[in-house]
Amino acid sequence: MDILILVGALVIILLGAELFTNGIEWFGRKLGLAEGAVGSVLAEVGTALPETLIPIIAILFATGESSHAVGVGAILGAPFMLATLAMFVTGVAVLWSARHRPTGDAMRVDTKVLAHDMRYFAIAYAIAIGAAFLPLEPVWLKWIVAVGLIGIYAWYVKGHFEADPDVDASDLAPLRFHRIDSRAHRDDPAVPRLRVVNLQVLAAITLIIIGAVFFVDAVSHLASTFGVDPALLALVIAPIATELPEKFNSIIWVRQGKDTLAMGNITGAMVFQSAIPTVVALLFAGEAWHVSEDSMIAFLSAAIAFLAVAAIFGPMWRRARLDGRSLLVGGLLYLIYLGIVGLSLAGVLPFG
Repeated sequence: MDILILVGALVIILLGAELFTNGIEWFGRKLGLAEGAVGSVLAEVGTALPETLIPIIAILFATGESSHAVGVGAILGAPFMLATLAMFVTGVAVLWSARHRPTGDAMRVDTKVLAHDMRYFAIAYAIAIGAAFLPLEPVWLKWIVAVGLIGIYAWYVKGHFEADPDVDASDLAPLRFHRIDSRAHRDDPAVPRLRVVNLQVLAAITLIIIGAVFFVDAVSHLASTFGVDPALLALVIAPIATELPEKFNSIIWVRQGKDTLAMGNITGAMVFQSAIPTVVALLFAGEAWHVSEDSMIAFLSAAIAFLAVAAIFGPMWRRARLDGRSLLVGGLLYLIYLGIVGLSLAGVLPFG
């Protein structure tokens, strides 16, 4: 029964995420925002929203004994999955379409934008993970870290919103709710009114919240039933089920030759996940956002994420170019971590 509830919750979350991503991109179009802002800020907020609401629901509103562990697992899982599996999937898409691309597997990206994103990610996530090594008392130390993380993300968003706007309506899929506003649809089938965009965004958020509530409950019950660490279970399941499907937007953009949007969709999400959800954990689940013998395997995912970023974007920074083959290392690192998790669950490793 818990598995059926989990699957149903994920379906609801994915439906809400699809509506939200579509709506928030149109919101950016209506405001005339830049491609960098749409790809690295609005699109990533849309795709990261399910991964953000799951830990918020788990930490702030759920009452189960393991709810905080579920929230922390979901928070750690997002940057890990984005830095490894999402990169791998995008790299495969580039190599698959290389014969039809004038540049082959070389990606037409603004390496300065990607390097900018990764600098912010590395700084914010290093600070957030470093806070997990702080003692549980005094609490005000983590509040200082949380304020700093919010400030870092605010400065990051400011930089993207100051870029020149260059997004055209033809770049976006039709608004899902546009047909609801029949009169406006007849007058202009291509561009919806802002009020309909807002309605779709609110409906999407409602669906995601409902799905997140059932997801947290189902994961907690499954972890208890099978004797699995709820943080590890949420770390593995949550990002794959709620965020990876939306990262297939990057595959679509790769096929359309919009490589900056494709990569910005991932790197921007990494910055968001490193700064905003971690603040929730720091402030409201400090006892779970703490490195110990029991949580060591879960927090090891952060080290894998940093390793993936260094392996992929270090060479890009030196050569000022990025190719699809470089992204494939993410898949290898993902498998290595799953192997470590498997050994831990089998009792081969003495921790985690």
